[in-house]
Amino acid sequence: MNEYTLTVGLEIHAELATVTKMFCDSKNDPFNSAPNANVCPICMGHPGTLPVINKEAVRHVLRVGQAIGGIIADFTEFDRKNYFYPDIPKGYQISQYAYPLITGGEVAGVKITRVHLEEDTASSGHDEGDYSLVDFNRAGVPLMELVTEPVIHSAKEAGDFGRELQLLLRYLGASEANMEKGEMRVEANISISPKSQVESGKLGTKVEVKNLNSFRSVERAIAYEYDRHVALLEKGEAIVQETRGWDDSKGATFSQRKKEDSHDYRYFPDPDLPKLKISEIPEFSATRLAESLPELPSQRRLRYEKEYGIKGQDIEVYVTNPELARFFEEAVIKLEKKSQVVLLSNYLSTDLLGIVKKIFGEGEEGRVWDTKVTPASLASLVALIDTKTLSSRGAKDTLALLVAEGGDAKEIAETNGLIQKSDPVALESMVKEVLSENQIAVDEYKKGKVASLMFLVGQGMKKSKGSANPEMLKEIFIKNLS
Repeated sequence: MNEYTLTVGLEIHAELATVTKMFCDSKNDPFNSAPNANVCPICMGHPGTLPVINKEAVRHVLRVGQAIGGIIADFTEFDRKNYFYPDIPKGYQISQYAYPLITGGEVAGVKITRVHLEEDTASSGHDEGDYSLVDFNRAGVPLMELVTEPVIHSAKEAGDFGRELQLLLRYLGASEANMEKGEMRVEANISISPKSQVESGKLGTKVEVKNLNSFRSVERAIAYEYDRHVALLEKGEAIVQETRGWDDSKGATFSQRKKEDSHDYRYFPDPDLPKLKISEIPEFSATRLAESLPELPSQRRLRYEKEYGIKGQDIEVYVTNPELARFFEEAVIKLEKKSQVVLLSNYLSTDLLGIVKKIFGEGEEGRVWDTKVTPASLASLVALIDTKTLSSRGAKDTLALLVAEGGDAKEIAETNGLIQKSDPVALESMVKEVLSENQIAVDEYKKGKVASLMFLVGQGMKKSKGSANPEMLKEIFIKNLS
């Protein structure tokens, strides 16, 4: 079998978070309304109506372009993309062709070709028997399309790119990009070719897989297509340029239609919309756009690594959960020593987050704010652990009480007898009780069974309900067993 190289380019559509639609004042709310509630003559394509450009939608795309290091267009215009389908009432979609708002840029190491604006289509329902129903609430919603260069060479790389773009859009407030709701849709252009052919710059026949609604589906569809293409070429058969769909239950793609080329859409500039000279709009200057950007995911990763020195796994948890990151940073401010930051992160990302997931479920990490523990009380707990005032067991019990009841960590620990006991006299008495109650373990230790020591220490910890200082307890056991 020949060795083949997979090449993938992605087209990603994201519905933008604006109050109204792209070219009219109908409400942008396609998911929370009765069918055809948010419509008007403009988004329904009535003759004689005139569209007006949504300035906030343009701003969203320009901020995305600024964030990815793209080139912001000086001149841009909207075009008509002509095709007939029931979800396009005008018989054309208003999009951008020759002059997109953004060219170039990079996300997660993947080079971007362009980012442009267009209007979304209506949504069709095909489960009502022998006819379909069309809901025009989504028709005209602002839609950002981002196209990558064909530089992705694995299914995982494609999935990672999509996740990073989704995260970026959420940080910017441009889109919630929820794939299950269709707020973000991915189309993958896939080809394979012998490695020697790729080195000469020649790619294989491209197949597009449309409307993938999860990153897992993106990865599975790409992997499936790679195997399908290889099997065809190995049998000496040709790969057909076409559009395919993805059947998630079967884990397979299926043919939908022959792939169109751009000339099939007969693009031409929309005569009802003005051309835009971006440089003449003050609030769209590069300086103003840069000032409007928040700290981006890539910037937060670098800052956390440099400033806090916490492990990469924890950094990713905070970067992907901004509310959890806010909790972490507010707790860090309350710490007594910078050296306690790693300990704080360990307890937040593991122990506290584990409790939050049990209460609210997976994916609800940001609801740490809905518990009764506060950043200040968690920082206070970490200080008690750091000074060995609390043992590991005592810390976990105190944390559970903090989540349920709130309050001050030290007061809770004291009230519930969880403060670590380091009084040599009290521990000596406890050790003697344990030794008298476990003569077999004592004899085994004296015969050389080292594990018996840890058993005895465990019995001491149990007797103290986890409050004994384990290191001191171990030393006293050794002294009494000598």
